[in-house]
Amino acid sequence: MDGLCDQAASASQMGRFETEVLAMGDNRGALSNLSGRWIDAVHDRKGLKYITLDMDSSVSPTHGAQEGTGWNGHFGCMCYHPLFIFNQFGHLERSALRNGNVHSADNWKALLAPVIARYAQRDLMRFFRADAAFSIPELYQFLEAAGYFYAIRLKKNAVLESRVAHRPTRPVGRPSKTKVKRFYEAFEYQVQS
Repeated sequence: MDGLCDQAASASQMGRFETEVLAMGDNRGALSNLSGRWIDAVHDRKGLKYITLDMDSSVSPTHGAQEGTGWNGHFGCMCYHPLFIFNQFGHLERSALRNGNVHSADNWKALLAPVIARYAQRDLMRFFRADAAFSIPELYQFLEAAGYFYAIRLKKNAVLESRVAHRPTRPVGRPSKTKVKRFYEAFEYQVQS
């Protein structure tokens, strides 16, 4: 009953808290690291044999003129374009809210480096996966230096397309209702640059 008599924060008080207190550099850093600290506590308790980090961007459509919103041609809307890193358990390792008009891999290192550093002293296997937007030589070098195995989809190009052109895009006949059919092809490929 005592809680009902206490004053609650007004909208203006909450706004000042968000823009003055949470926006301070040290507080933003602490908030960015918060989920990683919780995840580390779980790993310390349960143990961990390997980590798989998955980096991907997403779309967060906006309506109106919010600061940082922008047109993103890939998604075809006004939006924010956040970047996320999840682990194999689906836990959010780190995230960044970014302007809507940035490339999917924009500022990848600032987001990934603290997560890589958190796992650096752990004795475990390290894996990383991402889509074609992250097929960046600097990222490959960064992961190799940190001891990560990685699977990053390559960007579509004419040479790769010609190497798998003999594979049908869709099997002849009706689609199977029981299983998705996957086709695999193995070959060596060396880029010119």
